[in-house]
Amino acid sequence: MLANSWFLTPSVLLCMVVAGFPTLGKAQTLTQERVPSAGVSPDRGQREPFVQLQSDDFVVYFAREDSLRAELVRAALEAQPPLPGLDVGLPRDVEVWLAPDERAFRRFSGGRPPEWSAAVAIPSRNRIVLPVGSPERQGGSPPLQTLRHEWAHIGLRQALPGLRVPRWFDEGYAQWAAGWNRGDVWRLRLLIALGRAPALDSLTFQWPADRASAEVAYLMAATTVEYMVQASGEGALELFLERWPDDGRFDLAMRRVYGVVPAQLETDWRAWVKKRYGWLRVASQTAIAWLLLAALLFVTVRARRRRRVERLATLRAGELPDAPEWWSEEATLGPEVEVAQDADVLS
Repeated sequence: MLANSWFLTPSVLLCMVVAGFPTLGKAQTLTQERVPSAGVSPDRGQREPFVQLQSDDFVVYFAREDSLRAELVRAALEAQPPLPGLDVGLPRDVEVWLAPDERAFRRFSGGRPPEWSAAVAIPSRNRIVLPVGSPERQGGSPPLQTLRHEWAHIGLRQALPGLRVPRWFDEGYAQWAAGWNRGDVWRLRLLIALGRAPALDSLTFQWPADRASAEVAYLMAATTVEYMVQASGEGALELFLERWPDDGRFDLAMRRVYGVVPAQLETDWRAWVKKRYGWLRVASQTAIAWLLLAALLFVTVRARRRRRVERLATLRAGELPDAPEWWSEEATLGPEVEVAQDADVLS
């Protein structure tokens, strides 16, 4: 399993604190060049002047106000380890565009990205688009993990030129290579147990457009690739990616390396998910949810009971007493008796 490791220098740490980025790799001084908008812009309608940071395997294009973010992106790509299972040096000749706003993000990505998309990779153009100016797209994965994810997409496609790559494998490899959060796998385990998890082949034809379904699809893809590595080792994945271009087909290469066809792989993967991410994890996650719900219910009931007690006390304070003392005979005769007694004393 890939371990994400980043090397840190004090100067880069200072930059991260100022820019609000998580920690990433050490920086090297590179020259900045102003990019004529007519020459290298992703499309002809772009007029903003962009600046570039040139490296051996990639170029970062950015607006001047995003220079600090560009330095951090460049440093992260320079410091990251090679992609697992691929030749060292892949990908190469990559363009990384930092979109300063939502409009630029859509324009640079050449379409209308889903609302949950935190970045876009376009392998046919060796392009990665990061929406640094769209706060609504910054949720979810950390920026460096997102960058690594898109980098893995480009690298995988360069290793498999001209081949049809199943969407689930493409996304699963990118998730696994970038490192992913396994805390939500209990949701997948529950869906599989209820028979509501879609088939892997369905993800090849159409990736879900809504956020909830897309999250499940990413979980399915990532755990499938993780299963392939856990079952046969990272060396088998490397051999699989090496033989795939020779065989020309995904299923043929899988049969040669793993000894199974895709349908059997899916069956084995579902059994593995049930075993590895069992009911104990589901119960622990659901127990936490029920505990939070119970705590919220307890607080709500206590608050309502307190308001009722305070309201009842207010109402009682405004009520007439059951036996007012001015209704009693002693209360009526009391002053006269006292006067008579005083008169007797004086006499």
